[in-house]
Amino acid sequence: MKVLQSKVERETNFFTNDHTLHKILEQMLDSEFCDFAGRELDDFGKLVAGEIDERAKHSDREGKPRLERYNKFGEEVSEVWVNEGYKKTIEQTYNTGIVGYVHKEIPQLGRKGNYVYSFAQGYLLSQAEPGIYCPVTLTMATAYLFDHYADEDLKAKFLPHVCSTGDVKLYEGATFLTERQGGSDVGANIVEARFDGKNYRLYGEKYFASNAGMCGVAMVLARIPGSSSGTRGLTLFAVPWRNDDGSVNGLRIRRLKDKLGVRAVPAGEVEFDGAVGYVVGDPNKGIYYMLEALNLSRICNAIASVGIMRRAYSEAKHYLSNREAFGEVLTNYPMIQDSLAKFAAKVHVEVATTFDLIQLYDVVTSGNGSERDIILNRLNIAIIKKETAEQAVKYASEAIELHGGNGYIEDFVTPRLLRDAQVLTVWEGTANILALEVIRLFKKFRAHELFVTEMNNRLSRIKNNSLKVIVQEKLMELEEQLKIFVSLDDAIQSFEGKKIAEKLALMYESVVSVEWADKYGGKYEKLAEIFLEGSWGLRKLGDPMKTVEYFSDIV
Repeated sequence: MKVLQSKVERETNFFTNDHTLHKILEQMLDSEFCDFAGRELDDFGKLVAGEIDERAKHSDREGKPRLERYNKFGEEVSEVWVNEGYKKTIEQTYNTGIVGYVHKEIPQLGRKGNYVYSFAQGYLLSQAEPGIYCPVTLTMATAYLFDHYADEDLKAKFLPHVCSTGDVKLYEGATFLTERQGGSDVGANIVEARFDGKNYRLYGEKYFASNAGMCGVAMVLARIPGSSSGTRGLTLFAVPWRNDDGSVNGLRIRRLKDKLGVRAVPAGEVEFDGAVGYVVGDPNKGIYYMLEALNLSRICNAIASVGIMRRAYSEAKHYLSNREAFGEVLTNYPMIQDSLAKFAAKVHVEVATTFDLIQLYDVVTSGNGSERDIILNRLNIAIIKKETAEQAVKYASEAIELHGGNGYIEDFVTPRLLRDAQVLTVWEGTANILALEVIRLFKKFRAHELFVTEMNNRLSRIKNNSLKVIVQEKLMELEEQLKIFVSLDDAIQSFEGKKIAEKLALMYESVVSVEWADKYGGKYEKLAEIFLEGSWGLRKLGDPMKTVEYFSDIV
């Protein structure tokens, strides 16, 4: 096997050739905003594909964070060292307004941005550095909580810093939930907040605290003495990492985690020893607030997943187009064409569906969503977070295989993509936790009926074609399965829950794929055909090879 002269250039700008993202912006932003976003994302796409990608490699291999517990005088400082490249990427990323412009005006437009634009930035960033998209995610969640639930004094004290675009000192955010004895069972948390007559002070530990030592302020769930047991007794506190005089605010990092991937971001075990905390919102609604932030973080998780998928696809496409074996370029072989065409279809549909979800999320978080919108939003987030995370791992692995032995070598980006992808199935809720969320939504709100109605309504607006008929038939089958599912006892529902969540996600994606085929035709109709054929097992042995037939049009 030999390397050919490059016929297909490696991506030097992650935005330029992403036609799916371009059309998403055209669909979801008005013309003025779309023009602005296009210019900014073109600049950011070049930056991410260039120097940010180079720094990400360094942070992963040699420059990961280190804990410095003591200064030269032996005083405990619990500081975290990060490399200079990490600091530069943090500065460049936040200065784009990836967090800030959701909550404050974009100077060039004279109005606030939205989550569609923010997540477009996150999608580009995640193609090079999903590790740094983790603290960005936490800062987005922190800003959301301040903006929606903090009183005016607390908001004025912290929100401008959390939303900094270079105008004031940046306070990155964090959300500290996990404790050793509880894990996903947040109701078992025991970190305590005691009132000293002037302030609440927190005591206890958080076991998996991402962005430890780098955040300016963390959102922390703690229990006020005398409060209820379980999740209802948890209050949300804003805990600054440092006091006004620069000293550490009663916090100690016991150790940093040695992680498989996303090595750039420091995650540690944090002890609270009298840390001052400020109550955010109603003291009795802490878990409700944090679950709202969790939903936002789950969308970020999905964005990181599709970002990794897109990068894995781009790398595989470039590599296979520039390798020759047995006298042929690899992309001339049907097996390779089949793999790349399926890859292209899945990436397109998952990106389109994730942003379809985000468009509804923008409506809900702006306060303009109906009760139905709110329920569907929660359901969509659960099923798409699960699906995209699992597919990121699958396709990062696929990219390694398509590279052959080189795909397993750390000189290439593919091993890092797989290591970074693996955490996305764990962060913000595992598949089991997400399946339980789906079951709760079915039981409490009959979300399955709302989902079927929504999918039917969307299909009804599509012109009659063979793709629509396929999806309608599958939706009828799914509706019957859902009727059976909700009649099952709790044990069987929990056993079947992940499979049902997967079918809901595939149905949602199928509807979006057919909508794109109907709206744009051409290659998007071919991408939809390939997606539906693969997702629902429609191709029979010996049938025409659509992935090969359509290869030159879609890849």
